[in-house]
Amino acid sequence: MIKPKIVVLTGAGVSAESGIATFRDADGLWEGHDIMEVATPQGWEANPALVLDFYNQRRKAAKKADPNPAHLALAELEKHFDVQIITQNVDNLHERAGSGKVIHLHGELFKSRSCVDEGLIYDIDGWEIKIGDRCEKGSQLRPHIVWFGEMVPMMEKAVQATMDADAFLVVGTSLLVYPAAGLIDYTPPGTPLYIVDPKISNELKGRKHIHIVEEKATTGVPKLAHQLLAHFKLNF
Repeated sequence: MIKPKIVVLTGAGVSAESGIATFRDADGLWEGHDIMEVATPQGWEANPALVLDFYNQRRKAAKKADPNPAHLALAELEKHFDVQIITQNVDNLHERAGSGKVIHLHGELFKSRSCVDEGLIYDIDGWEIKIGDRCEKGSQLRPHIVWFGEMVPMMEKAVQATMDADAFLVVGTSLLVYPAAGLIDYTPPGTPLYIVDPKISNELKGRKHIHIVEEKATTGVPKLAHQLLAHFKLNF
C-alpha cells in the first residue's frame, strides 16, 4: 500500500517550545545581538570570532534541548504516511524525535562548512567551531547556516517535495519569511492545507481547502494527527 505523502513546513514556534530562542524579537535582536552582526556575510567578514562564538553558544544551548510533543507527533505520523519535513529551524530536534526525512532550508547548526567550497560540509564533534579550524582546502570553517543575503540552496528540493504533496502542513510559522512562505503556492490544486499556529492571518483563513488549529504546536500537532488519519480514512 502506498502511503499518502504529507509535507510539513515547520518554523521557530516548534523549536521555541523546546526552549530554543528565536531571533525575530520585536527589538530586532537575537539573544542580545544585532542580527546583522551575527547572521550576514558582512558580519562574518567583519568579526568572524564574534560569529563563531555566537553560534557556539546557540549550539551549546541546543544540545540541552529535547524534542517536544510536536516533534514527536510528526515523527509518529511516519507509521501511516510518507512524511517529508521542511524546516526553517537549524536545530536537529526533528531528527532526534525520529523523523527520517528532513530538509533544512536555513542550514544546520550542528554542521560546519568551508568558506571556499560550499560542497565541503562537516559534522561538528561537540559544540564548537574555533578560529583556526579549517577545511581540507585550508579555509576557515564557518557555520553551515544560510545567512541573510545568501541563496537558499535547498529551496528547489523543497519545492519538488511540495509539488507531490497529498496534504501540506504548516506548524509554528507565521508564513512571513520568504522564500519558505511561498511553498504553499506549489501544492497541487485541491491539496488540503493544515495550519497549526496560535495566530493565523485572515488572509490564510480565507484560502480554500484550509483546516486551522489555532493552538501552539505541542498541543495542536497531536490533535492534527487525528484529523489527518480521519481525512485519509486510516486506522488510529
